[in-house]
This record gives sequence, structure tokens and C-alpha cells, in this order.
Amino acid sequence: MSTWYLSYNGQQFGPFEESLAIVKAQQNPHGFAWREGMENWLPLAQVPELKATLGATTAAPPPVSRLVADVIDFKICGSEMQYVEVELDPGESVIAEAGAMMYKSPAIVMQSILGDGSAQNSSVVDKLIGAGKRLLTGEGLFMTAFTHTGEGKAHVAFAAPFAGNIIPVALSHIGGALVCQKDSFLCAAKGVSVGIHFQRRILTGLFGGEGFIMQKLEGDGLAFMHAGGTVVERYLEPGETLHVDAGCIVGFQPTVDFQLEQAGGIKTALFGGEGIFVAALKGPGAVWLQSLPFSRLAGRMLMASKGGREEGSAIGSLGSLFKSS
Repeated sequence: MSTWYLSYNGQQFGPFEESLAIVKAQQNPHGFAWREGMENWLPLAQVPELKATLGATTAAPPPVSRLVADVIDFKICGSEMQYVEVELDPGESVIAEAGAMMYKSPAIVMQSILGDGSAQNSSVVDKLIGAGKRLLTGEGLFMTAFTHTGEGKAHVAFAAPFAGNIIPVALSHIGGALVCQKDSFLCAAKGVSVGIHFQRRILTGLFGGEGFIMQKLEGDGLAFMHAGGTVVERYLEPGETLHVDAGCIVGFQPTVDFQLEQAGGIKTALFGGEGIFVAALKGPGAVWLQSLPFSRLAGRMLMASKGGREEGSAIGSLGSLFKSS
């Protein structure tokens, strides 16, 4: 199966498996595509493998969630250390975790809100319940809402907390819901619900790397996740299974079945360095993976700080014995 790259507004995305590239083309046909063997980028409408699917999207649009979010524009800047700049019209808002803002226009007003602000005309009790769900995922009671109160266009930018990539997801294009790691959510259009997702299987909850509780994003607006290292997007066909290190999972559609399986025999589990269990993701649905989980990076840094093996040294930490104090 071919590997595709897509381009929208000068921003390149990919590589994508052909099945996921078709989904992307259905979501937004106003772009360009390229794969190995093609001389130049071509408009999506001129790509035979994708052209046949474009008309079907207009006739049968994906289901839209009942949660109505603000419609926002954005652009992602940078490569290894990315940030997302969101463009707001007057009255539009975006929500983000505390401390995620990089810069903003003076016309954009910040306000701390209980929960995610997705419930319209909600009571104090409803807001407290929403905020309580955030506590269960390890986050704070409050989020920050950024609202454009002036005229014309205004911009606010949010930066990722460590090296990696920002993933934009249009929830309306994937069925209105997404399950993700507790610390991967960065920001979203106001109206997107940031709730919780319980792991029903005890084994997965105990050893899945994220515990019993993950975050669940619901609505019809844009949401942004952050992933460490390089991002891999895969679409799993019905019944297709992918084995993944649990820490490398960023998010997946609720239609994807997530459970743990033993990683080989006892010898492999104890001495293979990959742990006792491996995550098994079974389609159908899209999954997002990261090549460098922060936990893995932090573990290496902690090892180095305690005198572990030094990169580039054949004798590792023993070399410190011969260093002058």
C-alpha cells in the first residue's frame, strides 16, 4: 500500500497510509498530495487514488456532535519545538491548560473557568462536576478561556511543553470523540468537552501506563494534542491489530479497542527491556502515536543525573572515576 504526503496552506503533513490519506482527503479536499514515484505535487481532485472518494463526502457528511464549538482558524509553526497560533474572530474563544499560552493580542481577554466551559447556561453544580472530572485525570480545577473582545482578527499562540509535534484534530470528522493521554491535550475551540474515559479492563488500567482514567474530548470543533518526537498517524481497518508500547499512544478513536497482551515469554518480559505487557490496538479507527514519550525522556535524564551510562562513552559511568573533581 502506498505512503502519501498531504499539503494544506503550505503546511506538509504525513506520511500517511493510503487508507488514512483517503480519510484526510475526504475531510478536506482543498489540498495537494504526493507519494514516491510522482514528479510533482498534485491537487487532491487530480489524484486518481483519492479523487473517487471526494464526491462521497459531500453527499454523506460525517456525523456532527451535539456539542457546538466555536469555529477557529490556526497555523502550526516550527519543527522540533512547535507552537500553534489560533486566529479568532470577535466573540470567539479557545480554551487551554494553565501555562500553555505563548503570546496573544491585547484584544484577547483571559479568564479562568471551572471545567472546560462546554456546557451552555450550566449551573454551578454542573461546572463543579465538570471540574471534578478534571481532578480525576490529574489536572487542575480551572482552565483558561481566551476570548476575542475587540474588532477584526486577533491571535493567541500556545506552545508545547517539550520537544515534539502538535496534532490538530477536527472532532466532527472522526465521529465527534477522541480518547487521549491525560497530559497530551493542549488546547481546543471553546465548546469542546474535556472529560474522562475509564479503562474497563482491570489489567489495562493497572499496567497500561495511563491508569484507569484517560481524557475524552467530545464535540464538533478543533482540538490540539501534543506528542513527543515524531508523530505517526495510522488508520486501523476492522479487525486489524497493532502492538504498541503503551507510553507511545497519544490518542485514538473510541471505536478502537485498547487492551494489554503479554510481551512474549517470561524471559523476554524480564530481560527484553520492553516490559511485561504490550498494548494491543484493534480497529476500526484512527490512532496517533509518538516516538518519544516524555516518561522515556525523563527516565533517561534521571539515569544520567544519577551517574548512569554516558552517551558516546564506551565505559559509561566508570569514566567519571577518572575525571578530576
